Amino acid sequence: MNLIFFDMEGPLSVQDNAYELMKLFPDGGKVFEVISRYDDLLALEGREGYEPGDTLALIVPFLVCHSLSLRDIEGLADRAFIVDGARELINSLKDWHVFCISTSYEQYASRIVRRVGIAQENVACTRFDVKRYQSLAKEGDLAIVRDIEREILTIKLGDDESMKKRLDHFFWVELPRTSLGLALEEVKPMGGRRKAGALQRFVQAYGGSLERTVAVGDSITDASMLEAVNNAGGLAIAFNANEYCLPYATIGLASTNIGDLRTALDAWEQGGRETVETIIREKEKGGGKGDRENFHWLEGRSDLKEPLEIHKRTRRIVRQEAGKLG
Repeated sequence: MNLIFFDMEGPLSVQDNAYELMKLFPDGGKVFEVISRYDDLLALEGREGYEPGDTLALIVPFLVCHSLSLRDIEGLADRAFIVDGARELINSLKDWHVFCISTSYEQYASRIVRRVGIAQENVACTRFDVKRYQSLAKEGDLAIVRDIEREILTIKLGDDESMKKRLDHFFWVELPRTSLGLALEEVKPMGGRRKAGALQRFVQAYGGSLERTVAVGDSITDASMLEAVNNAGGLAIAFNANEYCLPYATIGLASTNIGDLRTALDAWEQGGRETVETIIREKEKGGGKGDRENFHWLEGRSDLKEPLEIHKRTRRIVRQEAGKLG
């Protein structure tokens, strides 16, 4: 039984859901870039109880403050660009069980997976009751959010120390005292170890094993999921990945069309990981075809500089503005 799990943003859709939502209000994109970097720092320091992707909890006060609605979220999903080859690849996996595990809000993820052809019951994503938090918000607390928003706009990306000190105080001291603090407790984004846990639950429910599982991801939120699959002897694929994801994968593919992944999946069906290694190493020797078919065998590789440069370049092409996020 072949099971394959896709992250959504990156492998299937181009834009970053949270980034695009924040960009719906003035300077929201700049605010998000700072919070996204803050999310990376919290994840890398191993803050207790914090997972990569918890950005989607951190931005709730700002979304509420600017009255973003369910319609806004659904509208973004309907307009989002799908990665070239995604629909065709998923449609071709007739003998596979196909899943999506996404950090995105459920209202966004459900519409994207429908567009690419993944069944709703095979999706794990972030629950977000936007109306609940809007109804709880008090005007005085919204003023506090507007104040920190103005402060964030003065922070320069790269000044990690000052940014982290200020946002630590806001998110973990000031915000919990407000009506919006509940969002940090209740919104649990599907990232990091939560993604790995969701994958394992699906595998168990279908009577499969991690050893016969394929996972596809591209960012820090996918690292735990890819690591779990790779360590079990499955196939963990980094697609147009960043430096936080690449070290945890079995193979890498940098391409403007995810349909190129079919080469590795056919090899997996033919002879498992051993056959994949043989074919991918041959592909790697031959080199890619421009921005297509740039394969790398990553398991056991210590120097990732060359593949990382190729992934970064292709990531910027495919993911546009979202390519710079962690």
